[in-house]
Amino acid sequence: MTKRIMVVEDNDLNRKLFYDVLKANGFDVDPVADGHLVLETARAAVPDLIIMDIQLPGISGVDLIAAAQRDTVLKAIPVLAVTAFAAKGDEERIRAAGASGYLSKPVSIIPFMNAVKDLLPA
Repeated sequence: MTKRIMVVEDNDLNRKLFYDVLKANGFDVDPVADGHLVLETARAAVPDLIIMDIQLPGISGVDLIAAAQRDTVLKAIPVLAVTAFAAKGDEERIRAAGASGYLSKPVSIIPFMNAVKDLLPA
């Protein structure tokens, strides 16, 4: 069965890049540009993995990860956090919120796909 991945990214180019790379690797992809729609969309789609941008307009990806961890349906879904802000302590803070993986931007394709495959349930 094809794995479903939800990509939460407000930047059009990054969202399209992630979408295209994941589709080319055989995944079903649900792109989400608006952080305020993340939890509702995730509950409806129940993806196998969520790729979460941390810097979203009007809402923090860290807060969304923490909210997903409190949700009975979403807490079992691994989250790969992707962020351009890789300051000291950021990875620890993001993982403490519940992220299963962490990548800093700019993202290279091979490490990105390795992180995706590592986090997908068998």
